[in-house]
Amino acid sequence: MFTPPMFVVKILVNIAGKIAGKEVRPLFFKEHRKLAIVLGTLVIIVAIGTIGYQILLGVSFVDALYMTIITISTVGFTEVGDMTDQAKYFTMVIIFMGLGTVGYAVTSAVGLLLEGTFKETWRRVKMEKQIKELKDHYILCGAGETGQSVIQQFENSKVDFVVIEIKERIVRELADRGVLVIQGDGTHEEALEKAQIHKAKGLISSLPKDAANVFAVLTARQMNPDLYIVSRSVESNSREKLKKAGANNTISPNIIGGMRMASFVIRPSIISFLDIITHAGDVVLDLEDVIICQSSSLKGKTLKEAKIPERTGLIVLAIRKKGKEQPKLNPSSDEVLEEGDAMIVLGKEEQVNELRDLACDDGKRDPVKEFENMIENSEHENHPPGKEQE
Repeated sequence: MFTPPMFVVKILVNIAGKIAGKEVRPLFFKEHRKLAIVLGTLVIIVAIGTIGYQILLGVSFVDALYMTIITISTVGFTEVGDMTDQAKYFTMVIIFMGLGTVGYAVTSAVGLLLEGTFKETWRRVKMEKQIKELKDHYILCGAGETGQSVIQQFENSKVDFVVIEIKERIVRELADRGVLVIQGDGTHEEALEKAQIHKAKGLISSLPKDAANVFAVLTARQMNPDLYIVSRSVESNSREKLKKAGANNTISPNIIGGMRMASFVIRPSIISFLDIITHAGDVVLDLEDVIICQSSSLKGKTLKEAKIPERTGLIVLAIRKKGKEQPKLNPSSDEVLEEGDAMIVLGKEEQVNELRDLACDDGKRDPVKEFENMIENSEHENHPPGKEQE
């Protein structure tokens, strides 16, 4: 009784998958076409040998398959039937065909496994070296849905950053994209140490649970007291806990998302307008701050004299005077630009860079210093010098 060759195909494919330590998927055959062809040829040889021995020796399917396998593998066990001259010629053909195919299949499989291992090891070593060389960078703990948005913004801003993620699948995906990533727990000192937290500028904790974010913030603050930390807040009552743990600021994606959805319903025209001015077709407009430096040609000039819209194409939305927390919205054309003033502008990246050249602004910001200045200015406004507090 003859069994269809597809049965043999499934057996060999499953065996190959178990040997490789993974399932054999269509993607595997697509990526490694040569090995797939060799395995397919081997299956055909086994099928031909099985059918041939069934016909020539008059044995069962199992005996014919057994005879084919021991012939190809040259094990040399006793034949299952009386070997006729035709059967001997047929056996010699199977041996020559099988030996070459099996040899090539084994060397190809070993080569693929070793190549993948060496490639992965080399990539890991190279990534660890790049992470050790980081300085004034940002650390992201957690690469979930919120974390993925953070990564995209970091990439668009072209800043140095490293991600700490515990899930192996996400780590592998990020590594394939060229993102510096460490597999570990963002609440553990070991992972933060690998991320060079002592040399980092800021940290974002975007873990799925508030308890984990509190631990991550607390650990990061103890390891680097000067670090600027922003944490995700899942529940509304966790904001104060995160602040006490050491977070400089907290963000609740749920609250922000809810406010935006409500705004779409209540004031759809306003939200649509904001989307239009920040996404003009395929061009994304950035909202940036540009600080007037000491050697800037804009220093001491009014907005009218500076002619920023005419020279750069930017829209000046506001000006934050040096030492002030609140910016002046829609500033007058007679507003004088002084050293340390920050202009809030809207425009394309190249336009912002052009204004930075005029203002002699390198674009580098110290979030910790800005946060401290903001707190200090707020205290001065609430308690002006010379006024006694009751």
